[in-house]
Amino acid sequence: MNEKTKKRIVITGIGIVCPLGNDVKTMWDNILNCRNGMAATTIFDASTYPTKFCAEVKNFDVTKCTKNPELHKNGNRHSKFVIGAVAEACKQAKIEVETEIPKDGIDRRRMGIYLGAGEGSVDNENFFNAIVQGWDDAKAQMNWQKWADVAFGGMQPYRELEQEPNMPAAHVSMFTGARGPVRSCLTACAASTQAVGEAFKMLQAGQADVMIAGGAHCMIHPLGVMGFNRLTALSTRNDSPATASRPFTASRDGFVIGEGAAIVILETLESAKKRGAGVLAEVLGYGSSSDAFRVTDMHEEARGAVQAMEAALKDAKLSYKDIDYVSTHGTSTSENDSIETLALKKVFKEEAKNTPVSSIKSMMGHLIGAAGAAEIISCILAIRDGILPPTMNLNDPDPSLDLDYVPNKPRKADIDVVMKESFGFGGQNNVVIIRKYKN
Repeated sequence: MNEKTKKRIVITGIGIVCPLGNDVKTMWDNILNCRNGMAATTIFDASTYPTKFCAEVKNFDVTKCTKNPELHKNGNRHSKFVIGAVAEACKQAKIEVETEIPKDGIDRRRMGIYLGAGEGSVDNENFFNAIVQGWDDAKAQMNWQKWADVAFGGMQPYRELEQEPNMPAAHVSMFTGARGPVRSCLTACAASTQAVGEAFKMLQAGQADVMIAGGAHCMIHPLGVMGFNRLTALSTRNDSPATASRPFTASRDGFVIGEGAAIVILETLESAKKRGAGVLAEVLGYGSSSDAFRVTDMHEEARGAVQAMEAALKDAKLSYKDIDYVSTHGTSTSENDSIETLALKKVFKEEAKNTPVSSIKSMMGHLIGAAGAAEIISCILAIRDGILPPTMNLNDPDPSLDLDYVPNKPRKADIDVVMKESFGFGGQNNVVIIRKYKN
């Protein structure tokens, strides 16, 4: 594409359902007041797990977000969350939903969806009941016929369907009437940043006029938490959930798993102006890479993270000196925080210690597939309000990690250009750069 003819892509709506609130205003107020979304797990009985706490969405009711709750009643938690986030984002962007003949000026054939959406939970209660009932104690083996009889009697076919990672996008399509390109990716913790970045590229390429992009995920279920515990990725600070997520500290011992959905409405500037939609920010660049290394380890020289950041800067036609703030991946694991700091030093060179960076996972928890989009929303609000969200619980800095992590309280700042980075298991690295909108 000719650089001179590249379309300008803007953000016209944002919406969120997360452990810090079920709308953007509540979430941002809680961040600026340094509140925390971690507490004992209630979604399932985690009393026998090494980690007994998480960051849950509270008091969310999808029926308050839709005129047709029957269409979404069988959806997994994250499919319902994403309806709430999309409803809020579309309202701000002046996009009509659940309307047979919309009058918002958008051709639904030119409105697409790109979600970084996770797999849903299995039908846990019935699944485990079938295993228990099918076990033959006398023979110390599984009676597969009995297992099948119990499973067929109790398990529901729609639950199998709703496990598929494309289902949140299907629910969004039904809700909005979007009939343009629909994509769903599951690149672990980098998924929703990838979704926003690739939606941005699709708009630049003329494949759509409007894209509903972001992520939705809930892994707070027995198998999800068990898996992360086995990987030793979760904090086990059960005596103090509120201080368990402590990115960039010497005492960090893992992340706090969360859940939720976050959505941004991307569209061409031409479309936004034609419809009279307000502009929140402009997307300037996107970079992506793979470590080509180990499945659960970042490359020790941070080569993938560096490559993605440099690619995003090149795409945005910016220098590292132009970046006013970096929203880090900042998981609170020993490996991520040290290697991410190394990557920032390599990319930002002499400016590394002068460029503020922070992690809202210290308050929100790690939303896995939805994390990147949630953090992009915090970047948009930081630009709007001229205030940097803090990294909480940073009371014992790791002496080897010496950047400006905006510790423990928000900070006023002039913010024009922001970089958001996300790194996922499997070595996926995605970076998006956004800027304050200028005519």
